[in-house]
Amino acid sequence: MLGQLSSKIASRTATVGVVGQGYVGLPLALVFREAGFPVIGLDLDPRKIEALSRGESYIKHIGTERVAAAIASGRFQPTSDFGRLAECDAILICVPTPLGPHREPDNSAIHATARQIRERLREGQLVVLESTTYPGTTDEEVLPILRESGLECPRDFLLAFSPEREDPGRRDFTTRTIPKVVGGVNPASTEAAAALYGAALERVVPVSSARVAESAKLLENVFRSVNIALVNELKMLFGRMGIDLWEVIRAAETKPFGFMPFYPGPGLGGHCIPLDPFYLSWKAAEHGEWARFIELAGEINTRMPRFVVDRLADALNLDGKPLLGSRVLVLGLAYKANIDDDRESPSYEILELLQEHGARADYCDPYFPATRKGRKHDLGLRSVPCTPETFAGYDAILVATAHDTFKDRALYRDVPLVVDTRNLIASLPAGPGPRRLVKA
Repeated sequence: MLGQLSSKIASRTATVGVVGQGYVGLPLALVFREAGFPVIGLDLDPRKIEALSRGESYIKHIGTERVAAAIASGRFQPTSDFGRLAECDAILICVPTPLGPHREPDNSAIHATARQIRERLREGQLVVLESTTYPGTTDEEVLPILRESGLECPRDFLLAFSPEREDPGRRDFTTRTIPKVVGGVNPASTEAAAALYGAALERVVPVSSARVAESAKLLENVFRSVNIALVNELKMLFGRMGIDLWEVIRAAETKPFGFMPFYPGPGLGGHCIPLDPFYLSWKAAEHGEWARFIELAGEINTRMPRFVVDRLADALNLDGKPLLGSRVLVLGLAYKANIDDDRESPSYEILELLQEHGARADYCDPYFPATRKGRKHDLGLRSVPCTPETFAGYDAILVATAHDTFKDRALYRDVPLVVDTRNLIASLPAGPGPRRLVKA
């Protein structure tokens, strides 16, 4: 069986199905199409399928021209018909893995997709899970569901895990150039998955098991979460001491070894860092261990939106204004600069906290004309114009995202107060405005 699949991969005749056409699945589908494979892109959202079928991209950094070229080639077929999984020689699962209300992992989308595959599973297929999850998910949850088909792995089908490493908006690395870790539930599955990705991506890193691959992804994001929590805690500490943390970081990073700069912010955003570490801490408890570093980092990072709002309230008080009734403009709905990705963005919580405290809160973000309804938030706001005249109408502006659009000092010439969580204003050339700047 492995020989037949390998032959199809080598000849680029293997049909690749990608379940989930979001920030992970869509670029992956396009990369395989661009490598010469026929690709079926599956998603439950009919709006995505309709847009892709028209050759349109709903993700800004991907670009409509790439999608249009894929559709025109006839080798990329978007669909909501999961019956077409039977046509696929390889099926890549790129579905969301959110946290529940008590920070418990929610693998329901993985399970639902595995059941869809099970109903169409046939001999010779390779299934690869890419969704971030805790160690053991591929072996202990996906494999048993697929085996309910009566087929066995590796005799009849193959199964592996390969963590996604997408970083929306990044230009120095792409889906094709980021090294791809691959680990199967058995050696044959590892070999097949490595061959598939190796035919489309520049570098593949095989590991000994799916558990190692799952754990590698979590380590990457735990590392970032813990270090971001450290600088966020130092921001609060040094602020009390009258020390500028940003200057401290600039001084420390002159050391040519033994230091890696991380930067504070208003809280964590994106689908990975705010969520993934808790997958590991949850799994650790199952084994009688307590992941104290992970939990502490999560506690610090989670409290940052409240810290930022408190700093804003303190700054307004110095101007003789209460937060109640003040007009506050939040700059940036995206979780990081220059992207149209607002998943888990702390700006949503900041806006809600401002509303709860009685502030008249608005936002400005050129990437989001209106707030989107999500699992936790439904603000129903629209972006205000990014102009000096608009900005001047607010009692305070809170910088939450350092979009290039906001890097124009003229925007702040008549602003009485800016509370800056990104060190954006201090990085601009000298000039007029704002009247007062507070780092938070």
